[in-house]
Amino acid sequence: MGEILVLIEHANGRIRKPALELLTLARRLGTPAAVVLDGGDAAADLADQAGEYGATTVYVSDAPEFAHYLTAPEVDALHQIVRASEPAAVLIPSSADGKETAARLALRLDSGLITDAVDLEMDESGPVAVQSVFAASYEVTSQVTHGTPVITVKPNATAPQPAPTSHRTEKITVQFSPAATRTEIVSRTPRTASARPELMEAAIIVSGGRGAGGPEGFTVVEELADALQGAVGASRAAVDAGWYPHTHQVGQTGKQVSPQLYLAAGISGAIQHRAGMQTSKVIVAVNTDPEAPIFDLADYGVIGDMLTVLPQLTERLATPTH
Repeated sequence: MGEILVLIEHANGRIRKPALELLTLARRLGTPAAVVLDGGDAAADLADQAGEYGATTVYVSDAPEFAHYLTAPEVDALHQIVRASEPAAVLIPSSADGKETAARLALRLDSGLITDAVDLEMDESGPVAVQSVFAASYEVTSQVTHGTPVITVKPNATAPQPAPTSHRTEKITVQFSPAATRTEIVSRTPRTASARPELMEAAIIVSGGRGAGGPEGFTVVEELADALQGAVGASRAAVDAGWYPHTHQVGQTGKQVSPQLYLAAGISGAIQHRAGMQTSKVIVAVNTDPEAPIFDLADYGVIGDMLTVLPQLTERLATPTH
């Protein structure tokens, strides 16, 4: 089996969960190899973490271009590594930045591109990707037929599984193209610190909708999410009404998530919202309308007012069991 390159997303000296998932999936396809860019002083530690999840080779590159310019420097680095190592595939997390990087890389390589895979397997022709399409109404399998497959994979496609192995670190000096410095980052605003997981990476999400009745109704959503150690989501209706920040919107025009558990509270289940969460492993709905479309999708449903039901569930979670 050939080498499978995995682009490592990292923050604060730790590999982010979606990248650990990719290393786990890469072991199904071949021999995992990690690409760590802009690791700085944490590069060696990041390489060790990648080795804990099966990477036998870790390509490391540090340059100011990675921090000061958008996307193109990463593409230059990946392009150079792919040309040198000739991997069987390149796996990239399905974040906004990841999908742009993947598209640019596929174009440079004159290769096929698959985005938003939810599972990966290998057959005699190469990697096979499973995708949810048409607002997750259908599941299809796709395969790149030309060039080195470049595939982005949604978070929560699999559970990260350690597989410690010895690894070698190869330092790469990237020859940057003129395009690498055409779009410069001129300022940054630190993200507000939160104990909750990232919405797109969370294994558990509690989302509120019109049934919250107003911004104060999201207090019960937040309390339940915290009790479950999950993230908070919101429907488009709630976001448009100004009840919760746009960054938490789940749906076709918001973020597409695929957690292990998705609890939709006071959300009717319009197709726009369903398109963003239908691939969740287990869906629980709470709604006062027994005819709400969300119940057609839910694995479990509660007919009731979310402002009454959610606090009871939070209280139950806080009660010790014997």
